Amino acid sequence: MSLGPPQGAVLRGRSSVSVLAEEADIDVVGEAGDGEQAVRQAGDLLPDVVLMDVRMPRTSGIDACTGIKNAVPSAKIVMLTISDEEDDLFDALKAGATGYLLKTISVDELPDAVRAVSGGQSFINPSMATKLITEFTTLARQGGGRAEQAAAPRLTDREMEVLRLVARGLSNREIAKQLVISDNTVKNHVRNILEKLQLHSRMEAAIYAIRQNVIQME
Repeated sequence: MSLGPPQGAVLRGRSSVSVLAEEADIDVVGEAGDGEQAVRQAGDLLPDVVLMDVRMPRTSGIDACTGIKNAVPSAKIVMLTISDEEDDLFDALKAGATGYLLKTISVDELPDAVRAVSGGQSFINPSMATKLITEFTTLARQGGGRAEQAAAPRLTDREMEVLRLVARGLSNREIAKQLVISDNTVKNHVRNILEKLQLHSRMEAAIYAIRQNVIQME
């Protein structure tokens, strides 16, 4: 697993680089001092996971996130930031981030988050997840009554099933088990869903599902 963290990212007194470098299964392949450099290095190093701050010099972390996803579509991006602003969270997810962590998390949580995101899961700081769920609930109430099949007419029945489970936060393995299909088949379905709906991440797909009334939030 390769990783490109933002230069100087501090996690409760320790840099993210030092924390991750201690993990045997994580290779820190580069650091960037600003958003522009992060995009360039991502294109050169092709990291599996990128840690990015929302606030970065020259080019913001949000814009850099978009640039990295364009340069390296396979890269998973985790925002590691002090910002707990809802707008930053939503903008990051819209730009393609699959994780959003506050720098107040414990040292032990960062490597686990990187592994989870690398494995295809979304990982959001609990306090930010609460805000996201609140937004989901609001969107569901606003969208009630729209026909389910009208939400995503280009998706097959199986893709709709997978989309519902993605929106409920299930991992590929959990989806595969529930639908009695292989992990690779799930990955293919998720990739097709993102391509058809012109989305960048599982989190965007979840937001889409709620917005279009594909699933109901309590």
